[in-house]
Amino acid sequence: MEFFGSIWDSFYQNVIYEQRWLFLLKGLGTTLLISLVSIMFSTIIGTFMAFMKMSKYKVLRAIAVTYINIIRGTPVVTQLLLIYFGIFGSVDISKIAVAIFAFSINSGAYVAEIIRAGINAVDPGQMEAGRSLGLNKVQTMAKIILPQAIKKILPTYTSEFIVLIKETAIVGYIAIEDLTKVGDIIRSRTFDAFMPYIIVALMYFVVTYALTKLFGILERRLAKSDRG
Repeated sequence: MEFFGSIWDSFYQNVIYEQRWLFLLKGLGTTLLISLVSIMFSTIIGTFMAFMKMSKYKVLRAIAVTYINIIRGTPVVTQLLLIYFGIFGSVDISKIAVAIFAFSINSGAYVAEIIRAGINAVDPGQMEAGRSLGLNKVQTMAKIILPQAIKKILPTYTSEFIVLIKETAIVGYIAIEDLTKVGDIIRSRTFDAFMPYIIVALMYFVVTYALTKLFGILERRLAKSDRG
């Protein structure tokens, strides 16, 4: 009973006392905001880069390859610090906007390879089939190739989204009070390292697990529509 009593006391001090649970929820909201906006922009960036890498023009391919290699070959925390202190250091700009910019650029490189791999996984004969139906190359890509590619890349895209959510835990380096940073602030006030980080870890797990299930349902429905 004494053990459970101490666990409750720790939970009370770190979560309930002074309504610290609201602080945690606010941190979670910041994490989700950065993650959701970043994945949207990274999808746009990744799509453009994927097509540039598959382009027949050497210049476009070179730009895409250079971007992807540099971004994938350097730590995301280094990119975040470089963008915040190096590029926007003298500019009055929201820290959250900087974080979204940094994570969009970072994730865009990975999304580009995901999309490129998905397109390449589609049977090349589909392009010929579309052209034989009177569609031009762009129309065939939009109406035939991409819908099939999306179904193929969904599991990997889901993983990238989940990785992105977890990677945002580094935004505390630029003093953004995301979920992880909030946990650290609570720890500094209660001098209890165990409970705050356990709560934070559980909150991350719930979010990522829910996303996994949500995308799993979407994946099954897409597969069912194929059979139908």
